[in-house]
Amino acid sequence: MQPTRTISKRRLWTVIALLCGGYMIAYFDRINISVAVASPDFKQFFGLTDVDRGTLNSAFFWSYALLQIPAGWLVDRYGVKWPYAGGFFAWSVLSGATAWCTKLWQLLGIRVLLGVGESMITPAGMRWIRLNVPESRRGLMIGLYMAAAKAGPAVGATIATYLLVRTGWQNMFLILGFGGLLWLVPWVALVRNDDRELERIAAVEAGPQAQVGLWRIMKSPIMIGTVIGTFCYQYFVYYCMTWLPSYFKEQRNLPLDQMGMFTTFSFLGMAVVATAAGYAADRLIERGGNPVRVRKAFILAGFLTASTEIIGAYAESQSVALFFAVFSLSGLGLMTANYWALTQTLLPGEAIGRIVGVQNCAANLPGIVAPLLTGWLKQTTGSYQAPMQAIWFFLIAGIAAYVFLVREKYVPKGV
Repeated sequence: MQPTRTISKRRLWTVIALLCGGYMIAYFDRINISVAVASPDFKQFFGLTDVDRGTLNSAFFWSYALLQIPAGWLVDRYGVKWPYAGGFFAWSVLSGATAWCTKLWQLLGIRVLLGVGESMITPAGMRWIRLNVPESRRGLMIGLYMAAAKAGPAVGATIATYLLVRTGWQNMFLILGFGGLLWLVPWVALVRNDDRELERIAAVEAGPQAQVGLWRIMKSPIMIGTVIGTFCYQYFVYYCMTWLPSYFKEQRNLPLDQMGMFTTFSFLGMAVVATAAGYAADRLIERGGNPVRVRKAFILAGFLTASTEIIGAYAESQSVALFFAVFSLSGLGLMTANYWALTQTLLPGEAIGRIVGVQNCAANLPGIVAPLLTGWLKQTTGSYQAPMQAIWFFLIAGIAAYVFLVREKYVPKGV
């Protein structure tokens, strides 16, 4: 019996919608600071340098990346429903409280604590999908979930820019932060706390593979390659999330409203491509395609398309530069659903929360590195070319990791 048969189609889609909505709200509360640091009023109020802006954009990820493995353990131990609800409440309140900051150290402190609250998101969401959705539909569901992570910055940048221009940065934080608390009402009312029952069903289905030890999984070439590839993928994403608004304004001389619009186009394009690519991969697998080969093909295509960002870095034409800024990030969406789904295909087991925690730790370390390295390179060189060269290097390294390390023959065997 499939674990998904314990949940109706209606409830399945309801929870997926809630997970996607929660992910979008989380990203509203991440990108609001990126929009704020591009505002002259905000920079002047706190006296921010480029290095300060990089540090501020990075601070969230100091705790968020560090706590991914503990968060994975927490949802494995206590289930998805209540740990996620507690984290959601904490980060929403902290985001709203940013409006009352008057010193840089206060901003930094809140961003670090915000990362603590949001650390539950990916381990919890991926665990729920793993226990409730079969392989043949997982690409679409993960695609939708990850698309929400890209639509979040897209929609959030637009809303944050609008609120910033119309009401000021303090009201922007208040509205986005405390307004998100409304999401908790349907989550608490509708989501079941039935992880243990679903674990038992999944363990019977998986058979011997369910007994693979966590350490054996962690030291396998597949996990090593996944960690490297994930870091490289997310480096580009977090550069765009933390510095793309400033790039549009400072390097390409766009006004604030157009800055928000092009940031939205970039992330919205990625969200659309991520969903379509997840669905397309599912259909190919359903028709008999090898899941590993199909998903790897989409992953490599995503890396290659994203590497066209280097063309925009050297383009003198503003229209060419803006096109490749949108095209490269949108193209990266080809791999978004598939690299997460591939991990669940190759590394099954009851410790999925901790496995996702390790992968998401790798996914968010670039949230620390990308803002800091970009700020330092920009301040040192005076332009965005060097930061964009660094992106290209990481994208090529990601291709190598998936080609040479993430291979079916390296799947760890049960005892």
